[in-house]
Amino acid sequence: MAPGNLTRVTEFILRGVSDLPVLQIPLFFVFLLIYGLTVTGNVGIITLTSVDAQLQTPMYFFLRHLAIINLGNSTVIAPKMLVNFLVTKKTIPYYGCATQLGGFLVFIVAEIFMLAAMAYDRYVAICNPLLYMVVVSPQICFLLVGLTYLYSLATAITVSSCVFSVSYCSNNVINHFYCDNVPLLALSCSSTYMPETVVFTSSATNLFFSMIIVSVSYLNIVLAILRIRSAEGRKKAFSTCASHMMAVTVFYGTLLFMYLQPRDNHSLDTDKMASVFYTLVIPMLNPLIYSLRNKDVKDALKRFLSDPWQSLKRV
Repeated sequence: MAPGNLTRVTEFILRGVSDLPVLQIPLFFVFLLIYGLTVTGNVGIITLTSVDAQLQTPMYFFLRHLAIINLGNSTVIAPKMLVNFLVTKKTIPYYGCATQLGGFLVFIVAEIFMLAAMAYDRYVAICNPLLYMVVVSPQICFLLVGLTYLYSLATAITVSSCVFSVSYCSNNVINHFYCDNVPLLALSCSSTYMPETVVFTSSATNLFFSMIIVSVSYLNIVLAILRIRSAEGRKKAFSTCASHMMAVTVFYGTLLFMYLQPRDNHSLDTDKMASVFYTLVIPMLNPLIYSLRNKDVKDALKRFLSDPWQSLKRV
């Protein structure tokens, strides 16, 4: 087809989780509940770790930023998704789609490396407890978080620019509930070799380095726990890491499934189900996994509920 005959896309249509009309209202209420719990849980974590004097440690500093990232990730996707359940024309403008992709990438990459920072924090706390406040000092914490956000922003700008550097012509129906790399590139009417290479390389590199940090940290943690003679001591040390290990396994497992497979093997419908987990379900579960089973956070919540104004005065 001659270039002059191509109609450039100015908006995309999101098919959503399901295009069956009978499921739209039930799914709206399901995901509204998930998003409501996500906002409540993560705002609660942000508030408690900000105002309670007992939670001013590196572990809860990283947890606060993980909650900010989870809240941001869900908010980039869920509101538009919820609106689309209720409308007939499920469209998103071209630049709105680019913005959503960029926002999603910022938060998903930030979460990958925040989990790695949290694994490193637990490694130092268990394997080098006497050096903990020196190795994981406030300055180091701010540096790790700052670098995480800067790197995530740079990655999002680079990858989203590559994805939107290709041409999108007559086909504008995205088989997804938000603007993501793989379903977008599937619509391109020009060569996608370069953006696919950038997406794959970026995903593989980020996952590899963050998983190396997590794996090495937890290998040393497990070895250190096994050297503890007291059964009670081993149980206490393991309890501080078990939730994080479980969440990391689910999160990284889903991302590996999504991004590190050849395009020819991709099933976009299967990918949508996997995406629901790491964009909406995991951000909802993280406050429960990391905090609501934690005695310190439960005590902080009790103190906050008994005298919220006194707690807020400390901010």
